[in-house]
Amino acid sequence: SFVPRRLQGKVAVITGGATGLGASAARLFARHGAKVVIADIQPEPGRLLSEEITAAAAASYVHCDVTVDADVRNAVDAAVSTHGRLDVMLSNAGVIARPDTMAIASTDPDDFRRVFDVNVYGAFLAAKHAARVMMTTGGGAIVFMASNVTESYGTTPHAYVASKHAVVGLMKNLCVELGGNGIRVNSVSPFGVPTAMALGFTGMDETAFKEAYYGRMGNLKGAELDGVVFKAEDVAEAALTLVSDESRYISGVNLLVDGGHSLKSA
Repeated sequence: SFVPRRLQGKVAVITGGATGLGASAARLFARHGAKVVIADIQPEPGRLLSEEITAAAAASYVHCDVTVDADVRNAVDAAVSTHGRLDVMLSNAGVIARPDTMAIASTDPDDFRRVFDVNVYGAFLAAKHAARVMMTTGGGAIVFMASNVTESYGTTPHAYVASKHAVVGLMKNLCVELGGNGIRVNSVSPFGVPTAMALGFTGMDETAFKEAYYGRMGNLKGAELDGVVFKAEDVAEAALTLVSDESRYISGVNLLVDGGHSLKSA
C-alpha cells in the first residue's frame, strides 16, 4: 500500500543523530523523503548510519560537539551548502547526570554544569543556527528532545530535570519570537526508552528495564511484560508528526510521549 512521504524534499539536521533516539529519527525522516544530516560527536556510528540510510535516501555525517558554537554552525552550513536549504532541526543531543547525584548534597557541580552545557547550551546553539538560516528561507520546524521529567518528579537527578525544564522554557520563548518568521518550535518529552544511555544510567539490562518501566511503572498495559513496550521509534514518530506539514499550525507544544505515566505519577 502507498505510504505518504511526509518530509519529501525537506532537509533535516539531527544533533546526536548517530545512536539512540536520534538514529531512529534519522531513519524515519529519511524513509519519509528527507535529506538527513547526522550531527554527532561519534564518527564511527555516525558514518555507518549515514551509509545505511544512503542506500535508500540522502544522508551525511558531520562531526558536531553541540557545546561548540563553530561545530553547530558548521553542521547547519553543511546542510545548506549540500542541499540548498534547511527545513527541520531536531535538537536531540543530550546527556544524563551521574546516577550517584540523585541527592542535592551529593550533586557534583562539574557534573551539573556538564549536563547543562550539553542539554541546554547545546539546544540553544542548535536553535540559534537553525533560525539563522530558516529566517531567510521562509520558515521551518525546530523540535527539541525534552523528557517527561518536565511533568514527573523525584526519580531522576536534579541536573537532568532542571535542564529539560530549561529546554521547554526555551522552546516556548522561541515559539513566540520565531512565529513571525514562519518557524514552528515544539518539544517532545518521552518516557524512558532502553537506549544505551538509559541502560547505563539505570544499570539494568534491556529485559530488566522493560519489566521495571513498562510493567511496574508504566501506565499503558498490554500483553508483553504486562505493559506496552515503548520504543525509540515511537519517539521518532512523535517528532515526525511535529516537523511535518500536517502540523503546520502547531507551535509551542511540549508533546508528552509517555503513555500517561506522568499523570499516573503526579
